[in-house]
Amino acid sequence: MRIEVVQNPNQAKEWLLFPLEIYASDPNYIRPLDKDIEDVFKPSTNKFFKFGDCERWLLKNAADKIIGRIAVFTNKKWKNAQPTGGVGFFECIDDQTAANFMFDQAVSWLKERGMEAMDGPVNFGERDKWWGLLVKGFEEPLYNMNYNPPYYVDLFEQYGFQVYFNQVCPGMTVEQKLSDKFLNLHKKYEDNPDFSAEHIRVKELDKFTEDFVTIYNKAFAQHGGGKELDLRQAKFMFSKMKDIIDEKVVWFVYHKQNPIAMWINIPDLNQYFKHFNGKLGWWQKIQFVIMRYRKMCKRFVGVVYGVVPEFQGKGVDAYMIVECSKVVQPSKRYLKYEMQWLGDFNPKMLNLAKNLEAEEVRRLSTYRYLFDRSIPFERHPIL
Repeated sequence: MRIEVVQNPNQAKEWLLFPLEIYASDPNYIRPLDKDIEDVFKPSTNKFFKFGDCERWLLKNAADKIIGRIAVFTNKKWKNAQPTGGVGFFECIDDQTAANFMFDQAVSWLKERGMEAMDGPVNFGERDKWWGLLVKGFEEPLYNMNYNPPYYVDLFEQYGFQVYFNQVCPGMTVEQKLSDKFLNLHKKYEDNPDFSAEHIRVKELDKFTEDFVTIYNKAFAQHGGGKELDLRQAKFMFSKMKDIIDEKVVWFVYHKQNPIAMWINIPDLNQYFKHFNGKLGWWQKIQFVIMRYRKMCKRFVGVVYGVVPEFQGKGVDAYMIVECSKVVQPSKRYLKYEMQWLGDFNPKMLNLAKNLEAEEVRRLSTYRYLFDRSIPFERHPIL
């Protein structure tokens, strides 16, 4: 076996297309958009090249056949107890020796760059994309979510990776009745003129973007050392989402006209993109418009949820969710709801899902491998 570093367009194409062999007979596999994957590895589209190094590798056997692929990277933005690099976009035949060969090479590459541990499979970027190994719920993945065969769990764990944290994805059917607890908390606010709940209106996107930034910065800026979200950055974000926003599933709560809570949901784009075979040219864009008009997407996804500190734990979230349900449930526009993953280090968010009576639909795990095997392994700290 040998590692071949991706250095030319032909190798990049081989690296991109190799997963099609792994998933050829898997009906739940949805091929990611080629552009979404390729953009990760372009300095012009991925700001994290300013903070680290990245390489893509192909694994070939003695017959020069591709039997695996992987990406390795460092990122100075990651703060850990020890310098930690990453591996991701891992694909491999069901062969522990082949997987070990790639992992061993990754360890050597990361050690040369001063790393003492590696996480995987993770993304050369933010945690909201391509993060974690699927360990439960092997059904159609959400957009930009990792998917893999069940045997990958053994390939990682037999090498010595340990679970650093689990990523829980709660979900429910849209027709499911909300708990009495939610309904009772809703009553507390529905007749109070100081409180109101509104779904977003695209024609007033700038106004709602400003409200989003206000809530986000109050709820999250001081959480775990996070920095404030800039209004310009948020406007760019929402402008990119404009064409996919379903107004009826994005909600805000106001107290005396001041924004205090938000619940940002979007249709699951994979329900469209699974028909595109990785492409998004002019023909696919026409198909997307037609499918969206026909309301062919039957699953929506929770992306961001936040309540300002002074109203946390007071039932405002229940008020917002019930108001949303009063619009979404009768329309029968969607059949399923799923939250983007929640870390098992975040008990507050897990408790919200529990109150919703949402069940765990799938689970991914972020693994860590310590190079010094004598160091005690520690899980992600609880927030």
